[in-house]
Amino acid sequence: MYLAELKLWNFRKFGGGGDVVNDSNEIRNPDLIVPFQNGLNVLIGENDSGKTTIIDAIKLVLKTHSTEWIRVEFEDFYEKTKHLRVECIFKGFDDKDDEAMHFTEWLGMEGEGEFVQLYLRLILDICHNEERILPFEVRAGVDDIGSPLPVEARDYLKATYLKPLRDATQELIPKRNSRLSQILEGHEVFKNRANEHELKKISLCFNCLIQKYFDRNYKDKDCSETDCPVNDKFLNEPGTEKKIRDNLNSYIQRFLGEVEYQAKFGVTPTKLRNILEGLKLSFDTEFEPGLGTQNLLFTAAELLNLDRSNWTGLRLGLIEELEAHLHPQAQMRVIEYFQDFIKERKANEDKRDIQFLITTHSPNIGSKISLQNLIICFDKYVFPMGDTYTELDSSDYNFLERFLDVTKANLFFTRGLILVEGWAEELIVPILAKKIDCDLTEKGISIVNVAGTHFLRYSRIFRRKDGKNMNIPVSIITDLDIEPEEGGIFENVNTKKDTQIESKKQKYDGQSVKTFVSPIKTLEYCIASSKNLRKIFYKAVLLSFREQKEYQEQDKNKIIDESVEKIDKLFNSWTENDIELKIYNQIVGKELILNLCKEKIS
Repeated sequence: MYLAELKLWNFRKFGGGGDVVNDSNEIRNPDLIVPFQNGLNVLIGENDSGKTTIIDAIKLVLKTHSTEWIRVEFEDFYEKTKHLRVECIFKGFDDKDDEAMHFTEWLGMEGEGEFVQLYLRLILDICHNEERILPFEVRAGVDDIGSPLPVEARDYLKATYLKPLRDATQELIPKRNSRLSQILEGHEVFKNRANEHELKKISLCFNCLIQKYFDRNYKDKDCSETDCPVNDKFLNEPGTEKKIRDNLNSYIQRFLGEVEYQAKFGVTPTKLRNILEGLKLSFDTEFEPGLGTQNLLFTAAELLNLDRSNWTGLRLGLIEELEAHLHPQAQMRVIEYFQDFIKERKANEDKRDIQFLITTHSPNIGSKISLQNLIICFDKYVFPMGDTYTELDSSDYNFLERFLDVTKANLFFTRGLILVEGWAEELIVPILAKKIDCDLTEKGISIVNVAGTHFLRYSRIFRRKDGKNMNIPVSIITDLDIEPEEGGIFENVNTKKDTQIESKKQKYDGQSVKTFVSPIKTLEYCIASSKNLRKIFYKAVLLSFREQKEYQEQDKNKIIDESVEKIDKLFNSWTENDIELKIYNQIVGKELILNLCKEKIS
């Protein structure tokens, strides 16, 4: 059993389609549908893109094992609407599975023949008037209204939840209803063994030891001395502690008169739950680890809860901001482990599937997660990255898993994307943009260097099969591979040029992706063709060339230094119609710079 789909109507930012019920008194189409796969799902996107809203909607329907207090506020209703609705669809029930038995009367069937499968639909309808939010309940069924789902059934649908910026230290210390005690109490080692559990016997021995501390003559009537591990070797020689008990009893006897009562000291925990609430989970170190390390310990403890072999209910982990308190390398290790954890369980058919819904705004995690597991949250929509949703083919997925590094993963958070061929474009495009009063960072526009012409590998991420346009403008900046000629630019190749430009646009353009093709050889050639930029550009090339080489022969360094000083003299010696070609040729054949500079400045 796994959560296959979430549907939202008028819940927080996901609204705008009017009332939940249309004029025909039917439930209209939802404002958001989020498909999930059985296994790992990572919701990725910028702040306020709806990731937490999706998690909160699920929590509202399912509740959690850690019993967080979840309440509905007026702010949860989209703008001025008075009715919101949440549906959770569960699939993956097996004929041999005992998960389905908890929900028999609410299950539906879909598909035909051998493709028939069971599903469970949970429905939460919430309304309010001007004064208060009206009472509501979780219902289930195949129709739009459903019937009430009792508490007993809902207990099998609780999720495990790790909140963002979680304080793992507080979650793992001894306290009433501690999260650690809840996790352990549900484990098969402790389940239904409250009276005869070994920890209960150990606690009785501890209680006996306390009694002996205050009275060395104390003997437990239910304890066999031959089997009892508690004896006087644990205690020092008797001191004033017995006097405390004797004085206390003398006061009580005076208060009560002839009634004979004897006071005794003991410890409170007599139930297994009390014992578990007294446990603390920590690392076996001499120092207290930091928040990040504690966070990993807490996450590991929650995996125990999801991996219980005796549990026949939902195994769903909701983790907000997995990267909380973790440095980049730790983030990568953790997300890789989650992927391996899911793969290992799927390989072992004897184990039940575990599902994770993880939110993140970390490019480190985005660069490590398989693209098939990603769901991009943008604006008021979600865009799953699986092969049934995008125009990416199988080879694209393999390529991106190898080459989609941290710097390129910022495309998951962008409001606009510029794809360029190389490092020169990556460096200079933001500068040119600022010169025309367009700060790309301020506008949330990312530049991704594909280090070649693999534009389709990346642009197809934003081209959809499902008909949902991502509305993220993607620009591809490229050029032609036509060699420039002496005596002018391309007078004799116009037909070839136009054909190639059109070919590139047909290859890359589609939906929100648009290609911008320079009809000249390279970016460097374009700049060299500009009267305003060519001199600055050539000077920068000379300085960078000197920095890269730093010749041991001082005369070579001197030539470049003098060339920078006499940059005007260099340009005056070139004719206007071949200056860009001269600059281009020198950059391509770097050693030519020295020879030509020496010739021109002498």
